[in-house]
Amino acid sequence: MAQNANQHQVKAKKYLGQHFLNDESIAEKIANSLSFKGYKHVLEIGPGMGVLTKYLLKKETTTHVIEIDPESVEYLKNNYLNLADRVIEQDFLKYNLNEVFENEPFAIIGNFPYNISTQIVFKTLEMRDQIPEFAGMFQKEVAQRICSKEGSKVYGILSVLTQAFYDAEYLFTVPPSVFNPPPKVESGVLLLKRKENYTLSCSEDLLFKVVKTAFQQRRKTLRNSLKTLNLSDNLREDSIFGMRPEQLSVVEFIRLTTLIENDLNN
Repeated sequence: MAQNANQHQVKAKKYLGQHFLNDESIAEKIANSLSFKGYKHVLEIGPGMGVLTKYLLKKETTTHVIEIDPESVEYLKNNYLNLADRVIEQDFLKYNLNEVFENEPFAIIGNFPYNISTQIVFKTLEMRDQIPEFAGMFQKEVAQRICSKEGSKVYGILSVLTQAFYDAEYLFTVPPSVFNPPPKVESGVLLLKRKENYTLSCSEDLLFKVVKTAFQQRRKTLRNSLKTLNLSDNLREDSIFGMRPEQLSVVEFIRLTTLIENDLNN
């Protein structure tokens, strides 16, 4: 979701999922949610007209922005002259960010378009070696899902895969009234901090496969939902296979994947 200090300047585009934040205090609060430690660069996704950007520019880190809307790009370059050469006119999901960051660490921040917010998280997970911190605004339900723990009704694929690598904290809720145009739902801001030890004791690809397969049939026990993996009868007798996916913590999912990996390799 892009932001905006003066709505008449750039028109919100429905096809880009733009809802312009017009509350300065919330913009400042989002900017302050990052620690700005352990990296020299911050990348803001979808800055719109820079209501969040202006607070990032006050920090000691170097701010870059990535924006797909040509009208917003023009506005930013004209109104934030010290940012002009760090405005990337690209699609975040398709762009190779190392053309800018050259394998250096950077943080991600932004008010994300709801329609691509989960894809933004998955790209962050792919680049986790370079992204120690991530703060952003999502549809409230999505932010809650990312941060939820086992046993919750909304705990699922996004929760497990994000929390395998990051500590996730739901920070605060944002009402529709502070956007133009107002979205039909509440928004939620979250913070992801990469775990000190974020390497897995199992295959990452297999973990993704196990988690996705398990939650596709979340009401079934793992013994039934993971049948397609062709596991040995001996392994499937382990008590963990009598559980449902929402009952397993992230650590237990990693243990489960390790068991499956050993079984498949034997």
